[in-house]
Order: sequence, then C-alpha cells, then structure tokens
Amino acid sequence: MTRYKVTIEYDGRGLAGWQRQKDQPSVQQHIEEAIYKFCGQEIRIQGAGRTDAGVHALGQVASFEITGDYSTETVMNAINFHLGEAAISLLDCTVVDEEFNARFSAKSRHYLYRIINRHAPLTVDQGLAWRVKRNLNSDAMHDAAQLLIGKHDFTSFRAVACQAKSPIRTLSRLDVSRFKNEIQIRVSAMSFLHNQVRAMVGTLSLVGLGQWSKDDLAAALAAKDRQKAGPNAPAHGLYLTDVDYDN
Repeated sequence: MTRYKVTIEYDGRGLAGWQRQKDQPSVQQHIEEAIYKFCGQEIRIQGAGRTDAGVHALGQVASFEITGDYSTETVMNAINFHLGEAAISLLDCTVVDEEFNARFSAKSRHYLYRIINRHAPLTVDQGLAWRVKRNLNSDAMHDAAQLLIGKHDFTSFRAVACQAKSPIRTLSRLDVSRFKNEIQIRVSAMSFLHNQVRAMVGTLSLVGLGQWSKDDLAAALAAKDRQKAGPNAPAHGLYLTDVDYDN
C-alpha cells in the first residue's frame, strides 16, 4: 500500500460539498469514483476540510492509500482524466508516510471570503462571490474583526447542528481588505466550527453597513448564543485556500 497526499482545486457550484452524500454529488464521491476507474480499488479518501455545499477550494488537501507502486505523476494524471467534466482538479501529488492524515495532521487552515461590493449584477463572478449592493466600510469591518482574534468560545458563530465537542477555537488571523470594489476577508486557524467563517463574515457585514458597532460584535461573541450574531454569508463566496502541515 502506498499513501498519497494530493492538493485539490474545485468549483463548489453544483456540488453538495466535500463529504460523500447519499443522493447528491460531492467532491469526495467524484474523486473516489475516479480512483476506482483508474485502478479498480474502492477506497475512502480523507479531506483536510469538510467544505459545505457551494464552497470552493483552491488548496484543499486529501490523503488516501492504494495498492500498487504507481508514480505520483501517474496517480495525479489518471485521476484528473477520470474526473471528466467535474469542476475538480488535482494540482499536485506526493507520497507520504503511513502516519500522515490530511485531516488530523493539519496544523492550520486558511480561508478566503470574497465580497463584490457594487450595485451592478455579477457576471464573471456570479456564483463565485457574494454581491453586496450597499457600500461597506471595510476599515470598520477589519477593526471590529480583531476582537475575534485569539482563543474564544465561538458558540455565537457556529451552526446549531455543529457536531464539534467544544466551541473553543483560536483564530490566528482575520483580515479585511478592499481592492477597488472587492472586499477580501482572510481567516486562519488550526480548525473551524461548522459555518463559523460564514457566520463571522455575515456578522462583520452588519458592521460594514453601519448597522452594528464594534461593541455589538463584542456583545454577540460574549453572548455564546447563535441567535445573537448576524446571518451566515452565502456559501459561494467562501474558498479553502491552503492547509499547512509540518515539513
């Protein structure tokens, strides 16, 4: 058995997220079926992040084992070939030791959220960013976002159905930057709660619109109640960009 680590890019539109579903296509299913077509082996792959339906990835990471001594180039090219029309692509492939696990070996995960702040409808970015018509104050959003840096109980920013045992997470980065009419929110942590990034972005948008103050955000965090924070931002503006590992 040889264990491989692959980096994956995908367009989340039309997919039910990363994890295999009973009745909807997922990234995991497409890749597992491509592996079966390549080498005839039914396996389950392990992803670094279970992205939701509609969420995209520029640097998702997965690991899996297959029997045989295939080169990394052969594995990557064969899986990409058998992915066919699916908007999923393996960007690289390496051999790793048997201790490596794409999920449990990860040291940090990095996400990008894209907001297009303009009144005109989206064309090129339709389904790839969240359009907010009213002007957003990105500086106010960034200033408020710094309250969320560090170790906190993020109950107010996780899905009610989140299965994580603890709501405690530690954010190492939460930056809000504007580039003309695009606002980019970059966030990093070892791990995230279900819907945490989208809940934080949706809440920060209220600050950007002037509906909430920095103190309102602090109160929402302290409340430890999902009802006290803002709405989830749409899934289609979110990207898993990178996953860090030792060495």
